[in-house]
Amino acid sequence: MAGNIEVNKGDSLIISSSPHLLSKENVHRIMYTVILALIPAVAASVYFYRLNAVILLLVCTITAVVTEFLVQRFMKKSTTAFDGSAAITGLLLALTLPPSFPIFGAVLGSVFAVAIGKQIFGGLGFNIFNPALLGRAFLQATYPVLITTWHDPVAASVMVDVVSTATPLALMKFEGVMTPYWPLLFGNVAGSLGETSAIAILIGGLFLRLRGYVNWKLPLGYLGSMAVFGGIFWLIDPSKYPDPLFHITAGGAMLGAWFMITDMVTSPTTPKGQWIFAIGAGVLAVTIRLFGGLPEGVMYSILLMNAIVPILNRYTRPKVFGAVKQAADRAGGSSR
Repeated sequence: MAGNIEVNKGDSLIISSSPHLLSKENVHRIMYTVILALIPAVAASVYFYRLNAVILLLVCTITAVVTEFLVQRFMKKSTTAFDGSAAITGLLLALTLPPSFPIFGAVLGSVFAVAIGKQIFGGLGFNIFNPALLGRAFLQATYPVLITTWHDPVAASVMVDVVSTATPLALMKFEGVMTPYWPLLFGNVAGSLGETSAIAILIGGLFLRLRGYVNWKLPLGYLGSMAVFGGIFWLIDPSKYPDPLFHITAGGAMLGAWFMITDMVTSPTTPKGQWIFAIGAGVLAVTIRLFGGLPEGVMYSILLMNAIVPILNRYTRPKVFGAVKQAADRAGGSSR
């Protein structure tokens, strides 16, 4: 009979749900590729901060993996502690911390990032907020002095007593002092481990983009909106406000643009939503930098936009092909 499917003996007809087009990519492959992309930033932090950086990176990463393993054991779930996602959370959290941050604080922040920022929502793929940034926000509230105590990388490199200093953003905001671009690009400035070299972050980010793991709209929208919005105020008063290049090279802008805002779980899935998400976060970051009480606004800008991702996904969905026409046909039919 026409339209029937003839199945030979020995053949099996498999009926399954989508997706039917499979690729070689999986969680393990993606996560460990992201870890590979973080190597330049990790290497730069170790070069400038030596043992302090090594300790923080190891403590945060190991604690994040162990926390995920123990929480899933307690909840009697199959463990995903070794798929790379927990390790990335620990690495990114460490890169947002100052090099002198105490070990007990790094442990506490890593536990919070994984247990509360990730596992309490159901694990990877269900968390609303970026876990590493949520862990950092928790430490910001818990240890506001320790997390804003910055050290001179030169002093750390020669192993002398720690010398407190200000970050480029703090110098600009509170003292009106502009840091030269060369240190911002290649390192040797006070700040978190991931703020030492914009070039190191950019190398890792472009690597992920070439591998197809980064949606270009997100870093472009974030950095572009920071440059444009910050540039407006710079044009109004260059003596008071920093220029666009400073905004995208100073602080955590590069780390946030390439490794935080591009998180596949906590960013929108629709093209229009991605633009709104990235541009909104960029505008918020500059607003906090220029008019807020803190010199940096990357962390809060991304977390605030994470909160409205479900709304963006809902109201920016593309219209289904033919849906408008069908609705119009039904309306016309009812009128007749």
